[in-house]
Amino acid sequence: MCVSRRRAVLRCLTALAFSAMVLTGCNGGGGGQADATAPETSATPSTSADETVSRPPTPGANTDPDDTSASNSEAPWAGTKQFVQIEDARTSDGQTYLSVRPAQKEAMTHPHEAWVVVPGEGSYTTVPMAEDARILLSVPLGDGKHAASYSQAELVSRLTALSSSVRSGVGYDLSFDGEGQVTRLQSLYTS
Repeated sequence: MCVSRRRAVLRCLTALAFSAMVLTGCNGGGGGQADATAPETSATPSTSADETVSRPPTPGANTDPDDTSASNSEAPWAGTKQFVQIEDARTSDGQTYLSVRPAQKEAMTHPHEAWVVVPGEGSYTTVPMAEDARILLSVPLGDGKHAASYSQAELVSRLTALSSSVRSGVGYDLSFDGEGQVTRLQSLYTS
């Protein structure tokens, strides 16, 4: 099968899966385990049975409140996992803060398999990192193709050292606790 045909099929499958999720209101959980060998074709990150993927509430949207999280205005992603872009990072009074906005990732199959970050729109939101947050970075923020652990100070210095054009092409999977603090950050490998 030629590469362009595979890309077209992949796009159709992605659109079909996304449309089915939107129409049914289903988050893809279903209680069953996903096939570990199947490639991820959705633009949203995969989740385990105890994680939820959500976007910040849109005005007028019907949302179900989570009893364990803070209000949406104080911590819009509390208890969720998000794929985001990070515009800036800083440390103030021993606390690390990230300036983030939701983004999407799209599979690219030509000339080699990789992910492409589809930038989000709108303003960035500042979110705090938990003191013991796990940080996993790969190229261009980390030193290698495979994600490795880094400190919050290393994240801040490496991120702020990147040009804004490079920064806009990097995506991150973030996990938030019930208070809206980032407990896990992993950068998406980009070559």
